[in-house]
Amino acid sequence: MQRLKPWFLTVDIGFIAYWLITLFHLIPEAYLFQDYKNPILVAWNWSFLPLDLFISATGLSSLRLWRRGSPLWKPLALISLVLTSCSGLQAIAFWVVRGDYDPVWWIPNLILLCYPLFFLPGLARSLAEAINRPSDAFH
Repeated sequence: MQRLKPWFLTVDIGFIAYWLITLFHLIPEAYLFQDYKNPILVAWNWSFLPLDLFISATGLSSLRLWRRGSPLWKPLALISLVLTSCSGLQAIAFWVVRGDYDPVWWIPNLILLCYPLFFLPGLARSLAEAINRPSDAFH
């Protein structure tokens, strides 16, 4: 968790900040994605709100559980990582379909897609080992 902690803090707090910035229309015009004011694209963007907030809730909760020494941090971290990667993938897939390759939107979403892939194998292995050692229950 030591290496994962800064990622969770950055991404999870970043999601919350992004949605507050979006809610209050604080993104400068130059950084808005193509057709930003199109009602369909506005709806598409806002459709990520529940997913992103769930990612933040599971990631930040896993950090809290880890600090308390609870073994439940691992399943929550796994959920958060998988959903983070899915969120990034869905956004990238949308931009590909639209033929829009703006690095301002691609780079953050590629990070969301890829960074979990570095942590998922070890976390999944740790959970699988815990299942095979029921007496240790996720430790």
